[in-house]
Amino acid sequence: MLTDRESDSPRDALEELTGMKTGNSTPPEDDTMRRLLPDFYRPATEHPAGSNTADSLNSALRSLHEPAIIDAKREAAQRLLDTVPTSGGKFELTEEDAHCWAAAVNDVRLALGTMLEIGADGPDRLPPEHPMAGHLDVYQWLTVLQEYLVLTLLNSAR
Repeated sequence: MLTDRESDSPRDALEELTGMKTGNSTPPEDDTMRRLLPDFYRPATEHPAGSNTADSLNSALRSLHEPAIIDAKREAAQRLLDTVPTSGGKFELTEEDAHCWAAAVNDVRLALGTMLEIGADGPDRLPPEHPMAGHLDVYQWLTVLQEYLVLTLLNSAR
């Protein structure tokens, strides 16, 4: 998904000269990608007549920062995959690995939560016949894993 988004980024003369990547200036159309790459700025209140200020600001910030955000997400996911033992079993993470795991698990949780249409209040269960019922268990397991990672990182910072 991230690779598709990145490949849709415009190429421009400045990028050719400087090597600085330019990202998309428009938000993703897909809900899951929109959750992974949200707007940078949200006005405190919506102006009744509408305003292009927030859209313009988001467009500029997205164009500047989205490539680095995608790279960071991809690197965290790859680090997670690289640290999982191929034969399973117990393993330990460095603090840097744990930060990557927390970021990657968060992204998977956000994507899965969007696909399951999980809001702030749940759901705790889906009917067994629901096509995504098994995915809710994975989402809940990822939630617990994320909590353990964050608590461990907070305790190591003390």
